[in-house]
Amino acid sequence: MRRTALILGSGLLLSVAFWNSVTWHLQRFWGASGYFWQTQWERLLSTFEGNEWILFIIDTVLSPGLCFWGFNGLLLVVDTTGKPTFISRYRIQLGKNEPVDPVKLRQSLHTVLFNQTMISLPMLLLFYPFFKWRGDPCCQELPTFHWFLVELAFFTLVEEILFYYSHRLLHHPTLYKKIHKKHHEWTAPIGVISIYAHPIEHVVSNMLPVMVGPLVMGSHLSSITVWLSLALIITTISHCGYHLPFLPSPEFHDYHHLKFNQCYGVLGVLDHLHGTDIMFKQTKAYERHVLLLSFTPLSESIPDPPKKMESPLGPSGLLPQK
Repeated sequence: MRRTALILGSGLLLSVAFWNSVTWHLQRFWGASGYFWQTQWERLLSTFEGNEWILFIIDTVLSPGLCFWGFNGLLLVVDTTGKPTFISRYRIQLGKNEPVDPVKLRQSLHTVLFNQTMISLPMLLLFYPFFKWRGDPCCQELPTFHWFLVELAFFTLVEEILFYYSHRLLHHPTLYKKIHKKHHEWTAPIGVISIYAHPIEHVVSNMLPVMVGPLVMGSHLSSITVWLSLALIITTISHCGYHLPFLPSPEFHDYHHLKFNQCYGVLGVLDHLHGTDIMFKQTKAYERHVLLLSFTPLSESIPDPPKKMESPLGPSGLLPQK
């Protein structure tokens, strides 16, 4: 017990020291460059003076969109060609999407583009008056770095709660069959299908969980833009199908696509509280659900147990009668 307490305590102290160091350096950079960014922001505001809603739409659509398609563009090269092999070797579900079905991919891309242009864009337009009511997102003063960290923690908590319960609700047999089954057509997901979903699901489970946090906080446009970009990158990683070095583990959500009835959340906190990760914790995927800090694929260092081969003999050990 003492040894365990010592290890955990030392780890916690090191983590806190590391985080404080990173925060200090980032705050120093943010503060030092604060005047520069503030000046650029004021120039941008003066350009769109009287049309701040256009600036809001450009920032919340363009920057997150570039992050999404830039990252997924690279992943799609690997998904469709299997190259470069130094990335494809990190595939989680071996033998799946090698290469990805081009017809299925093309159909999915149509849905993704529809959701972005016909669902996400109108929702952002509809939300702008509410953001304006809560606190002007285009106000002149940029938020401090420390305040943005507070906002980021709140956004993450709200997303975990709203996504978990909305996602679990969509697994109700009636809703699953009519709505959520579309997303689960991909039992071995790829990055771009993170927003491949029925329009109702895209509104309820994709958009609202990430929009409510900034709305409640009355956040600045800069915070909203960074948060939406981060959310799209994280959901892409969760669906990408590759457990890449130095990136968050996608094993948790990949297992959800494989088994359907486990791992509903983002962080896994509510899954732990509700016991919806019990099966997952009994698998090799759970052992692999860590940050990969080497270049050896976890599928090699922690392989799945060999599948049991069916015997040609019957239960009695005799060949079945014809």
